[in-house]
This record gives sequence, structure tokens and C-alpha cells, in this order.
Amino acid sequence: MSDPKGRVTVIHQRDKCIGCHYCVEYAPAQWRMSKKDGKSVLLGSKEKKGFWITRIHESDVEENKKAAKACPVNIIQVRE
Repeated sequence: MSDPKGRVTVIHQRDKCIGCHYCVEYAPAQWRMSKKDGKSVLLGSKEKKGFWITRIHESDVEENKKAAKACPVNIIQVRE
């Protein structure tokens, strides 16, 4: 059985987030801003050694690539 979320991975270094909000603007299906600390949250991700990681559907790849490109501190990676 294939993975329902696909083989594309999004990686986020949340500790370095400056709260610019671009990721939420470009990919609202995967991102939210935390009311607690003002940093972005990669929805459905799990933390591993300071990196928050999740898999996404192929249909969400382009908007997450735009979010990664727009991030002024370059802390979002989209790996296919």
C-alpha cells in the first residue's frame, strides 16, 4: 500500500523562525502561526533534533516550495 501523503518531505527549523508569516500565506494547508510564541508551526510534523518534519501530498508541493523560497531566514526545505 502506498503512503497517502506521498514521498515529498517538508523540513522546518522552527527555533530559527522570525514569524514573518510567509509560509502561512503561501501554504495555508500546512502552516499556522502559533499564538503562544508567534512562530510558524508545520502542521502534522514531528520534531527530530531541532527539525520539524512531515510528508505532504504531491498537490501541496508547489505552494510549499513557494513558502520555502519566500522564507527570509531559509529555514524551510522541500525534498522530493
